[in-house]
Amino acid sequence: MSVLSLIIKREFIAKVRNKSFIVMTFLSPLLFVGIAVFVAFLASIKADVKRIGIHDETGLFLKEFTNDESFTYHDLTTLNLNQIKDSLILESYEGVLYIPQVDSLPDLVSKVQFISNESPSMDFIMDLEDVISQKITQSNYEKIGLDTLQLNQAQADVSIILKKSTGENTVKGLNEIKLFLGGAFGYLIMMFIVIYGNFVMRSVIEEKTNRIIEIIISSVKPFQLMLGKIIGNSLAGILQFFIWAVLGIVLFFIVTYVLGLEMGASAAASPEAMEAAQNSGFAEKLPLYLNEFLSLPLFTLLFSFVLYFVGGYFLYSSFYAAIGSAVDNETDSQQFLLPIILPLILGVYIGFFTVLNDPHGTIATVFSIFPLTSPIVMLMRIPFGVPIWQLILSLILLYATFFGVVWLAAKIYRVGILMYGKKPTWKELYKWMKY
Repeated sequence: MSVLSLIIKREFIAKVRNKSFIVMTFLSPLLFVGIAVFVAFLASIKADVKRIGIHDETGLFLKEFTNDESFTYHDLTTLNLNQIKDSLILESYEGVLYIPQVDSLPDLVSKVQFISNESPSMDFIMDLEDVISQKITQSNYEKIGLDTLQLNQAQADVSIILKKSTGENTVKGLNEIKLFLGGAFGYLIMMFIVIYGNFVMRSVIEEKTNRIIEIIISSVKPFQLMLGKIIGNSLAGILQFFIWAVLGIVLFFIVTYVLGLEMGASAAASPEAMEAAQNSGFAEKLPLYLNEFLSLPLFTLLFSFVLYFVGGYFLYSSFYAAIGSAVDNETDSQQFLLPIILPLILGVYIGFFTVLNDPHGTIATVFSIFPLTSPIVMLMRIPFGVPIWQLILSLILLYATFFGVVWLAAKIYRVGILMYGKKPTWKELYKWMKY
């Protein structure tokens, strides 16, 4: 058995036998499922109905407000303002809408007040404004002799039919589905890199501080030791992710079956919303959505995910290993971690804010080829269709950068692994790379 395989085996066994690794492997799915069940339970609980008072001196708006699951409206016109404020102090009402008497309704545009102890939500205030605006607008139409019924009948509700250049029908929101699918894979890679990259760094720091590394390095080349740690920890991480996925799915279905809870969007959707979705013809379009989903380059996405997963993890783990060899504790590593994490964060922001609007634009294309961000951005672009030459170029640059970074990190590793008691600087790391 080669030296590298022995190091990989040692790192893998040491990681999977660690008590914290075993505990978190089996405890994490329970925590995630527990949180999901708790959120579903909270979503199933109806919020308290808020009482809103209306003091309408015009007598024209009270009937315009209808009760719903969240708000009930009560007529307080017979009370004066002092009594209204007293009722607010006693917290009898969430707030009171005060509509004063005016000579003409257009004068109400800047005179309506909402009196409350707590600041109301913007959506609620906008709903109130819409109701009052519609009433005033209707009154203005009547004054100038316009028939409001004819105006309502004259309004058109346009629904644009989406078609491909081949003549086939397509559906709305398909870009969002593509971005969500690619974004999920990209975010999974980022999470894996951050979690298990730190494992590699901690493993190096631990052996360095315990002086075990001085014995190991006498019979193993620094490059082999660093690469073995990266691969060994990645295999342990993949095993842990696989166990999480299996246990999470099993526990999810068991808990939902036993407790009878509805998960996801259906848990929070009201019957009115479900009925509106049915009336909108969504059920009829569901097969079309399914066909569009199956027509996506799913095989290319899955195959690329594996390649970018391996390349991205190895690339960033080399940085983490180099940092671990240069410092004596995790506190000293913080000054070096930010430049490593920033490209990952940048990739997420570029993906969500650029790929959706312009998946084939210059910014999205450049960052999907740039090695430090390509594992995230390219996976977000693949569902939109990526030219094969861009995909190949991106992978070549990613793995070429990986080998280059491993070569440079090994130079830092072989010097820093035997350095003690001194906090390194960026300038010193640069010198180590030149040795």
